[in-house]
Amino acid sequence: MELQAGEGRLIAAAGLGRVLVATAVSVERDAVAKAFGAREGSGSVVVDVIAAGVGPALAAASTASALTAAALQGAPYDLVVSAGIGGGFQPEAPVGALVVADEIVAADLGAETPDGFLSVTELGFGTVRHHPPEDLVRRVADAAGARTGAVLTVSTVTGTAARATALRERHPTALAEAMEGFGVAEAAGAHGVPVLEIRAISNPVGPRDRAAWRIGDALAALTEGFGKLVPVLESWNRHDQ
Repeated sequence: MELQAGEGRLIAAAGLGRVLVATAVSVERDAVAKAFGAREGSGSVVVDVIAAGVGPALAAASTASALTAAALQGAPYDLVVSAGIGGGFQPEAPVGALVVADEIVAADLGAETPDGFLSVTELGFGTVRHHPPEDLVRRVADAAGARTGAVLTVSTVTGTAARATALRERHPTALAEAMEGFGVAEAAGAHGVPVLEIRAISNPVGPRDRAAWRIGDALAALTEGFGKLVPVLESWNRHDQ
């Protein structure tokens, strides 16, 4: 396995041509890369893992740069995956669980009004949701033993019970929150590439309690989950959808 500054390139099994996995930081990148390390050289699917940066804007810019570079080289990606750790809404997504997004939602992109929060979509300025391919979500969740639901992208991580409650009221199917998924999805959408988001739960969404965080356990769950995805990458074909 070859790891360079900010990215890792790995060879998985035959199936999809090229897959880009975008994490926020290097420890997440390394956790994903570790899952594929034992399979290096075993087939024709190239899995590139990058640390795209924290937050939706930097994640979008880094992912778009990687997608553009690949396209200009004549080797475009077939799938983009936003991956990492995140907060889980309790009790549906406990610490250590793996979540696959069936919706990727920009939860705080909009405006506060006297009548409550209005999303960018409700304001008439665009979308706040991306929908990964249903069949792929199901296959990935089945293979990895993951739960499926909405994953919220936020620019400010939730730190109070009141905000956690407000988010769940607006997004009743939400299982997790993180900071990059929507940015990655926007970049993928601009390139016409399907997107997934996979999150390992490191802490409950709500009051900020560092003592309750289990980052090591979540990173281990991320590695374990990605280690089970090779059969899915072998069999799934985006052009059949």
